Amino acid sequence: MNEVKVVVAHSERATLRVGDVFLKVDTDQARIDIEVEAMALAPVPTPEVLWRKPPVLAIAALPGTTLGRLGGPSTGSPTAWAAAGAAIRKLHDAPLPPRPGQAGRSIIALAAELDDECEWLVTNGVLPADLVTRNRQVAEAALRPWTPAFTHGDLQIAHVFLDGDEVTGIIDWSEAGQGDALYDLATFTLGHEEHLDDVIAGYGTDIDLDVIHAWWSLRSLLTVRWLVEHGFDPFAPGCEVDVLRSRM
Repeated sequence: MNEVKVVVAHSERATLRVGDVFLKVDTDQARIDIEVEAMALAPVPTPEVLWRKPPVLAIAALPGTTLGRLGGPSTGSPTAWAAAGAAIRKLHDAPLPPRPGQAGRSIIALAAELDDECEWLVTNGVLPADLVTRNRQVAEAALRPWTPAFTHGDLQIAHVFLDGDEVTGIIDWSEAGQGDALYDLATFTLGHEEHLDDVIAGYGTDIDLDVIHAWWSLRSLLTVRWLVEHGFDPFAPGCEVDVLRSRM
């Protein structure tokens, strides 16, 4: 009998694996709707949707493995990382989906959220003031006009599967929509800066590295509180706080 494996779980959603089937349970039906819609529109490999019965979405497992995870060792050849970059570029070049995504928040909204989170981190003694201040300065470069692209919105390396040097699928599309393409590239390389050149080589166009660095800082500053409150550890080696320290 197949065992039930908890892939990730917190108060908002959970993902379970039973054999070759993933069961996603989400308290917000809109996220599931966005995920199914985005997978149907995306010009890259995605998991097969087996069935839906709110609040559960069942999808098929993908062949291959991921390139790693934040805080863990990265795997895969430079060619594999470049293949991932090429797949991301194909997504970004696709016709726009109908709605904005996580990567499409306005500059004004992002700046306000960033200021609130920075204040919370310092006021509550979570991070040193100089670390927060420096990364807030770095993050400023991401707060600029951008051309909308079809973005994944949560493109962690744990969400991209490869078999050898071939991308076999991308999972977890609930944050997808119109957004800043460099947000996806920064999310994918967060904590694995050593592979950025390989990803850009596959992506195939000039990238403003200052904006990538800015998104690393901005994303990390915005997620520390959420991670702590949902039982995750942003202070683990190689994770968000180490990413912030690397900007000092």
